[in-house]
Amino acid sequence: MWDHLWAHLKAGEPHHVLYGIMLGVAFGLGSRLMMLRTDYRQYPTYPHGRIIHISLGVIAAALGAVAIPALYKKDFTAITFLTLAAQQFRDVRNMERQTLSKIDSMELVSRGSTYIEGIAMVFEGRNYLVILTSLLTSLASLALGLPFGLIMGVLALVLVNSLKSGKSISHIAKAEIAEVVQDGPDIYVGDIYIMNIGLSSNQQIIAERGLGIILSPFNPNGKATLSNLGQRQAILFDLSTILGVYRDDGEPALVPMAKLDMKDGRLAIFLIPQEQDAAKARAVVLKVPILESAVRMPTEASVNKGEGKQHG
Repeated sequence: MWDHLWAHLKAGEPHHVLYGIMLGVAFGLGSRLMMLRTDYRQYPTYPHGRIIHISLGVIAAALGAVAIPALYKKDFTAITFLTLAAQQFRDVRNMERQTLSKIDSMELVSRGSTYIEGIAMVFEGRNYLVILTSLLTSLASLALGLPFGLIMGVLALVLVNSLKSGKSISHIAKAEIAEVVQDGPDIYVGDIYIMNIGLSSNQQIIAERGLGIILSPFNPNGKATLSNLGQRQAILFDLSTILGVYRDDGEPALVPMAKLDMKDGRLAIFLIPQEQDAAKARAVVLKVPILESAVRMPTEASVNKGEGKQHG
């Protein structure tokens, strides 16, 4: 495909083809840079992790940008190259999954497999968004002219910006700071039982530094999502990463926990943070992303929509 295009350019192919490809690559790479962020999770790592993803973004942008000119020249092998790219990005997803799983075993509070799978899925999906951006930009440039290519590129960036992040806990539940109550060895957050602590030294630490939050879901969908163990672990990981965790390895009694009230679906969160800031903890919880693989929507079931039977 590349040799075919280069031969046409050397033979005097109009410059607008080359400009269309360059514009597509530029907007595709721009979309990847817009979606690439090293935040409190410190992933992708800086600088080498970011270099890897930027390099993959360049490859994805180039593939999307040259696909349209190749099809214009009836070089249908371009579709084969896009198929190979999809396989390559699936390998990227596997690489991210394996890397994060190995890192996770060294965390005091782990991400959990559901959070890791969500991150790996995001990295694969963002490469496809890069291909889409460069392909649309290149198509508009070649079919309508460079000004329309610029407009399409900007619209594609707006689309990418709207798709780069999903919903958070604030969309499905409200969060309230709750008192950590000790009843002998039993620990409660509000009226929700958490665990039993036998050592008096640990009881004293909890009395001094314990922090509790209760999440109340807005509807049955939120209740089902919060009951997912992967979603709960994601909440605990984000809290522990931002606020710190007051424990060391080999202290299971001080591990953050999230427990459901089985009667009404409320979720109690118990942690012992390094930074004693209840307002910040509440803000962090509300911004925790909802994991795609943890979403549950029981209200969408036909039995909950008034349909008496399902016919196959």
